[in-house]
Formats: sequence, C-alpha cells, structure tokens
Amino acid sequence: MLVVFAGLPGTGKTTLSRRLAAEMSAAVVRLDAIEAAIVRSGELKPPLGPVGYLVAQDVVAGCLAVGTPVVVDAVSQVAEARAGWRTAAAAAGAPVHVFEVVLNDLVEHRRRVEQRRSDLEGLVVPTWEQVRARDYQPWDVHRDGDWTIIDGSDTEAALVSCRRSLWAVWCGTLSYASCPLGIAGRGP
Repeated sequence: MLVVFAGLPGTGKTTLSRRLAAEMSAAVVRLDAIEAAIVRSGELKPPLGPVGYLVAQDVVAGCLAVGTPVVVDAVSQVAEARAGWRTAAAAAGAPVHVFEVVLNDLVEHRRRVEQRRSDLEGLVVPTWEQVRARDYQPWDVHRDGDWTIIDGSDTEAALVSCRRSLWAVWCGTLSYASCPLGIAGRGP
C-alpha cells in the first residue's frame, strides 16, 4: 500500500507522513532527505530537477515489491512526479492513495515557512517568496488520478481525515477493528 502526501512546503506533509507511517508500520520516503543526501554527496547542486523523484520512486517500488507499506512525503508539484507514484504502485500491484495537504490560511502558511529550520544537513528550506513563486500545477483527476484534499492547519483533525479516507477506500467492507491498515483502535 502506498500513501502519498503532496502539497506546498509548510503545509504539514512531513508531520502527517511521519505520524501516519508510525501508525501503519510503514516506511517513510521523504524527498527532502533524498535530495539533501544527493547535495551532500557533492555530485549535484540544487536545483536537482527530477533526480530526487526518480530515486524516491525506485525506493518506493522496491519497498512495495516486498510488501512493505510506504508513506511518501514530497511536494509533487508537477504531473510527472504524481504519475511516478502511481506507476511505482501499479508495478507492485499495490493500492495508492494520494493526499494533497493544503493550508488555506496564508498568514499561518507564511508563519510556518518563515519559522521552518532545516533538520537535514544539505537541505536549504525555501523562503516564503520561493514557495509562493513555485509553478505548482493544480490537480486534475483526469491527468493525476483521484486524490483527497486534507487541511493541514490542525494535525490531529488531518490525521482523523486521513484515517477515514484510507479506511473507506481499503477497508470499507470490513469492520473498523479488522481493517489491516494498522490504524484500527485510533478511531476513524
């Protein structure tokens, strides 16, 4: 099973992906960590283009191929990145669910971005101006597939929404307690 958290920097993707992955006993594939490692290697300098995404998608495919559930944390701002997650899941015959994390309160979004500090050597976090200037393609169900929009302003409420969406899609015919997602007992 593949769960993808996408959205602009500062919306809460990393927090949500870590929390949900812990509940699901899933691997976390964080694009920032991959790109920071590439930069630390000294072989490439930002911007890295699709390199980090290609590495991440291969890591995801490898995990899924051996039955390890994966939670991805990546902006996925363009259609090619979004398609790569679905391709990796399809190759492994794994279901995929994409959450686009949004933060409609621009004051709060700006505060988060401006107060964010890098937790990874080699990762330079974007400024508010850089976040606002990104060419973030709007989602399109025909091009990008189904996805669920999650409000990242309240982490606990967002996690409840994620659990409900996952349960409805993958465990809808089962009782909540018997859902194999590893999130039972936490309430939908």
